[in-house]
Amino acid sequence: MSTNPHNQTEAGVAQWLEHWVKGPTRTRWDRIPLQAGDPAPDFELPDSSGAARRLSETWNGSPALLLFWRHFGCSCGRDRAARLKTEYPQYMELGAKVVVIGYGEPERAAAYANRNEIPCPVLCDPAFQAYQAYDLLEGKPSQVVFDTTDAHLQCDVTAWKQLVESRQGTERAILDNPWQLPGEFVVDKRGLVRLAYRYQYCEDWPDPRVLLAAIKEAIWETD
Repeated sequence: MSTNPHNQTEAGVAQWLEHWVKGPTRTRWDRIPLQAGDPAPDFELPDSSGAARRLSETWNGSPALLLFWRHFGCSCGRDRAARLKTEYPQYMELGAKVVVIGYGEPERAAAYANRNEIPCPVLCDPAFQAYQAYDLLEGKPSQVVFDTTDAHLQCDVTAWKQLVESRQGTERAILDNPWQLPGEFVVDKRGLVRLAYRYQYCEDWPDPRVLLAAIKEAIWETD
């Protein structure tokens, strides 16, 4: 993958349109999805500096909160980043480690984290390995573009090409996979999933009280 940000952006746009024309393909689980009590899948992923990091570092000795992003141009991601800044001190007070997982390259991840003041590490999963291992599905148009025009809801290619062009060079540039749904997972220090929260639509943010309660359970039941 090129490290030139311009080339990365062009590749991301091309990937978006390819996914859009194809439509969502992973809308059903073909096995029982990862759930509470299961071992959390571990992967080595680059962080926003390009350094290799293992997910298991996050839950080594403390509970972890893993936040899987939709994509780096999604407005719901910007809103989630703003919420995270408010919630983050509470997670830190409990001793939990937090990490965001996206699928842009390190250069794009670093720019996104800086622009949105994300207070925790951002890891990159451009091959969607972790997304699929944590059983995060793609959403149908009704779950992703429910708040826009009928032309977008009907996946009109011309309408979406116009939208892509209108957002190029902005914070809301449309890149990567339009259908990917986010998810959030609490993992205890033994590496077991305590909470598996998968968004049903792109703005389906979890109540932070649920995340905090799951972190507390992870602490109480492993100490």
